[in-house]
Amino acid sequence: MNNLVTLFLIVVGVAIFTRLSGNPLNHDRAYLRRRILNWVPLGIGYAFLYFGRYNLTVAKIALGDLMTKHEFGTIFAVGTWTYALAFLLNGPLTDKIGGRKAMLISTIGAAASNILIGVLVFRLGPSGASSFFRTPSGHTWLLGLFILLYALNMYFQSFGAVSIVKVNSSWFGVKERGVFGGIFGILISAGVFFAYDFGQWIVDGIHTARDFAGNAVVSPPFGVFWIPGGLLLAAAVWIYLVVRDRPAEAGFANFDTGDASSGEDDTPDPVRVILKKVVTNPVVLTIGAIEFCTGILRQGIMQWYPIYGHEMGYKATFLVTRQWGTMLFLAGATGGMTAGWISDKVFGSRRGPVAALLYSLMLVAALVMTFTVQVPVAGVAVDALRKVLLGAAVVLVSYCVIGTHGMLSGTATMDFGGRKNAGTAVGLIDGLVYLGTGFQAISLGYLTEKSWAFWPPFLIPFAVIGTILALRIWKAMPQAAHRKA
Repeated sequence: MNNLVTLFLIVVGVAIFTRLSGNPLNHDRAYLRRRILNWVPLGIGYAFLYFGRYNLTVAKIALGDLMTKHEFGTIFAVGTWTYALAFLLNGPLTDKIGGRKAMLISTIGAAASNILIGVLVFRLGPSGASSFFRTPSGHTWLLGLFILLYALNMYFQSFGAVSIVKVNSSWFGVKERGVFGGIFGILISAGVFFAYDFGQWIVDGIHTARDFAGNAVVSPPFGVFWIPGGLLLAAAVWIYLVVRDRPAEAGFANFDTGDASSGEDDTPDPVRVILKKVVTNPVVLTIGAIEFCTGILRQGIMQWYPIYGHEMGYKATFLVTRQWGTMLFLAGATGGMTAGWISDKVFGSRRGPVAALLYSLMLVAALVMTFTVQVPVAGVAVDALRKVLLGAAVVLVSYCVIGTHGMLSGTATMDFGGRKNAGTAVGLIDGLVYLGTGFQAISLGYLTEKSWAFWPPFLIPFAVIGTILALRIWKAMPQAAHRKA
């Protein structure tokens, strides 16, 4: 029932936010309806990509000691570094072939990878591991294959954000891209909900049984990979039938979006020209540095809090681990919507002020986390308060980090990269997000094996750096948008 309520909130949230955001460029109703028809299948496909990306965390919890925290960190790090480095190829490739084709490559490739990972997990057998996988050599072989297949999955995943931003860079003008940033945040949050809560529902409903003593026995969770694989294939069919790269391909006139490509034709630039435009733009490079910190803070919370809660035995306390996906959805969707609205309506479509405000809140939350994780338990009341404060802090970080990510990776990349170079720009920025993600995965995988007390202090310096860098781009806007203002 909770899953159905959250799905309903996703639909209602997108509808209300889209309605309240207005129509600053005065598009006609037919165009607005066709634009919705265009980005909905893209958005659903993107959410399913998240389902097929963060299902690894749910699988790790279900596998228990078959996958240690250090092994989980290694698998996730290799995958995220593959994702990060893939932008060197996939960003310029998306600018050349278009976002629609790139999204089809992403959904079909990620679907195949998840199905193969599911086959591997299925081979573990009902006892939790076959006799071969119980041996040291067998376990090493299994870990290596898991790393390889998850890296393959993340290669195809890397087309996702690049594709959706590339397509929408032609459908949304600068003055309404805060709206898209908010929607982007909702889609991210929806995908996280699918991965954590719906993924846990799959484990509980399909892979959990009771023994004669009434104890829960969890079998290898292959369904956590097969189900998102099937959903991604369905999304690919929908995208193929409905999505178009530019308004002109759907029977509407293209228009000047007011970004860095303003005044240019739609002929793709050579790769060397695209890379030069993107990597020599100081605002884009600053955004990339901020988003490196975002990758650390985002995954430093999203991946490790449910593992921490599971190890600490959180069962019926504030923000129970099994509802983590719902809490992330509510926090992230709210953060994405408010960040987008404030950017367009309060700060004149500037993205820097919103990022700076949200990063300063993340710094406060990380400081609170430090004391709630390290404080010794001094009674039931103090322990309960500690859990509540920790839960509130991690939700606040989730609220802020999705709002920031939507504003920078989802929106500012279109603004400063321009519609012609949006794929390369978002590839660069999202690549740096996942370099940060891989760095925290390796680091926290090692540190948390030593002590959970290292967890929050590791995050604090990156919250400080992100705040300072966001302040540096407070006034930044594309020159074309300045001319039109």
